[in-house]
Amino acid sequence: MGILVVGSVALDTIKTPFGQVEEALGGSATYFSVSASYFTDVRVVAVVGEDFPEKHVSMLKSKKVCLKGLERAPGKTFRWAGFYDYDLNTAHTLKTELNVFESFEPKLPEEYANSDIVFLANIDPVLQRRVLSQVKSPRLVAADTMNFWIENKRDELIETLKLVDILTINESEARELSGEPNLIKAARKVLSFGPKTLIIKRGEYGVLMFNDGNFFSAPAYPLEAVYDPTGAGDTFAGGFMGYISSIMDWADPNLRKALVMGSVMASYAVEDFSLGGIKALDYKEIEGRFKEFKKLSHFEDL
Repeated sequence: MGILVVGSVALDTIKTPFGQVEEALGGSATYFSVSASYFTDVRVVAVVGEDFPEKHVSMLKSKKVCLKGLERAPGKTFRWAGFYDYDLNTAHTLKTELNVFESFEPKLPEEYANSDIVFLANIDPVLQRRVLSQVKSPRLVAADTMNFWIENKRDELIETLKLVDILTINESEARELSGEPNLIKAARKVLSFGPKTLIIKRGEYGVLMFNDGNFFSAPAYPLEAVYDPTGAGDTFAGGFMGYISSIMDWADPNLRKALVMGSVMASYAVEDFSLGGIKALDYKEIEGRFKEFKKLSHFEDL
């Protein structure tokens, strides 16, 4: 059935204790779409500038990502620069240049309006609703957000959450959005805003999922080499939503498998800078790591 994703396509300059890259391909829609492309068709709605390298367009097309909704506007592409210390869970922003993204008004190609599954990546909640209003009758809507929107557009975000089935946020965002220090209480409060399922990303500590009174926890995959965590959350969301789209059944057991699949994809993403860890995978590699995840978490009854 495929997924419609709206978000950012960017050029990132990143430094970690283990290396650095300049003007590498990044952005929420980019990580999401490449990750999801291993499971389903993906349609992207985003904007880039006149300076956006054609090689990145070619790479996305090679993953069978539909770019009819990728607008090339006069001006420069969105850029982000940041660094990580040895605590790779925390990104430190050095510079954000919105450029063409500042005046982005998402317009869906006509054929995108019939999308069954929509993922609203981390952008202004007002824009998220504008995109959703252009989709005729989506069967599943998921979204991401961040502390900036929680702090500056809380009311608009709450309005958007009323239209969302699945929300993915990190631990600090869950606490800030809910006003609750305890994650279980925070989850209940966030779910009261509208989403049926809440996924809390906890970086190297794994992922928590809350829905219908059920809690599910998946660990992070133990890795020997972690170079760059940028985009890991969007890659997780791509794997999660991609798997769900491939089976079109979001009963709780399938959501749990999707959660692990998202964690699998995120584990590949952090092993290299930019899209290096996920753009050339073989599905057998993904399937193999999924099985390793199962062994990692499995134990017998008493």
